[in-house]
Amino acid sequence: MSPNDTTGAATGRPTASEPAAPAPVAPLPRSGITLRELEVLRALVTSGTATAAADRLGISQPAVSRAVAQIESRLDRRLFLREGGRLVPTPEALAIDAEIDPVFAALSRIENAASRHPDPSVPLRIAAPPTIAHRFLPGPAAELARGYPDLPVFLDVLSSDVLVTHVAEGRADIAITDTQPNHAGVRVEPFHETRIVCLMRRDHPLAGRETITPADLDGQDFVAQTRRHSARAASDRALDEGGARPRITIETATVVSAAELVAEGLGLALINPFPVALRLDPVLVTRPFVPTITLRTSFLTPAGVRPSATVLAFMALVRARAEASLTGVPHARP
Repeated sequence: MSPNDTTGAATGRPTASEPAAPAPVAPLPRSGITLRELEVLRALVTSGTATAAADRLGISQPAVSRAVAQIESRLDRRLFLREGGRLVPTPEALAIDAEIDPVFAALSRIENAASRHPDPSVPLRIAAPPTIAHRFLPGPAAELARGYPDLPVFLDVLSSDVLVTHVAEGRADIAITDTQPNHAGVRVEPFHETRIVCLMRRDHPLAGRETITPADLDGQDFVAQTRRHSARAASDRALDEGGARPRITIETATVVSAAELVAEGLGLALINPFPVALRLDPVLVTRPFVPTITLRTSFLTPAGVRPSATVLAFMALVRARAEASLTGVPHARP
């Protein structure tokens, strides 16, 4: 090209020997929803009021209201309804909250990757029903205390329905239960699966059986769990379908008390073996119950809060203890 030839160079147009630059690609449309707005949505689903959501996130109530207005405008749909001073999530809001679970789980893993050690300035508040609290949690809790001696740990022993409320309202950081609550403010993460077994004295005639069926329990003395217990409804259904009518001698609220009553000779019981089978009285044995009834033990954490490094550390200890101790339910021979 001569110095006087400015074709292409001066005008910016390609010469015959230069390929044409590709046309710019128009950006894909975006909703513009921010992570903070999703955090506000999750906090509102959990707490139900703008004030509580603001306190949880450390922002002002007007900021919560603005975030809700913005996300509703961007999505062009109503996400919350005002009822008696509360913000009730619509089905669309609940669906979005469920969809973003993996997002917040990934963020928790990323944020805690650099700091996997519990913060000793923040107490860990654990809740569990009596059987799990007395027969299983002392091990993981003691291991946590030994590993982090400066960490304050509080263990509340509560009924399953009460502990769900505690978790949803942020009064407990984590709970362990064998119920499966349906509560918008609680995230449920199963970590252990068991099958209902028949508990009996070692000298009971049925102890010689390999498995126990509903027909075997017809007319037998029976220790039943109260109807609010997780295993009761499933057990009753199996017995009804099998045409069995055990003779209930007593009803009790916990598996621990059911085991003690069985040991006293008041009858047989259908129970969740976790965690009673870990410390079974020598006079007792368990046998598999057929048809199979599966129960799950789960972690409950607040739906609007990312699990802290402390919570994740405790969950890891619980999982390890469950895997090490519960390779199978012992079915001791008479």
